[in-house]
Amino acid sequence: MMDERTLALHAAQALYDKKAVDLMVLDVSHLTVITDYMVICTGRTAQQVHSLCDDVEDKLLEDGVAPRKKEGQNDGRWAILDYGPVLVHIFHPEQRQYYKLERLWDEGTNRVELPFAQNEETKAFMP
Repeated sequence: MMDERTLALHAAQALYDKKAVDLMVLDVSHLTVITDYMVICTGRTAQQVHSLCDDVEDKLLEDGVAPRKKEGQNDGRWAILDYGPVLVHIFHPEQRQYYKLERLWDEGTNRVELPFAQNEETKAFMP
């Protein structure tokens, strides 16, 4: 079984590989008991949101990890994959801008560096 940080990075890698934008991983373990890490990204269209969900789920299933729960995947506006210590949020651009989830959880010091990210757009989302 992989640790929470590795799980979050594997999810982020799957999203990155499938061209998710504004990708970030936040360590929120010191801020909430709900989860330890939040992976947040944007899909450009409702179809891409749906596809990103499928891709993350497939990749983590290959690693032997299934989501505990998933919500919103069929709607394509905001999907959540709950892996317990890791929550994966995949937004449509309008919902990402509206909810600004990272503003609630990003302290500026709790972003996890994405070693595979090649550009600043993917490494740091700034609403």
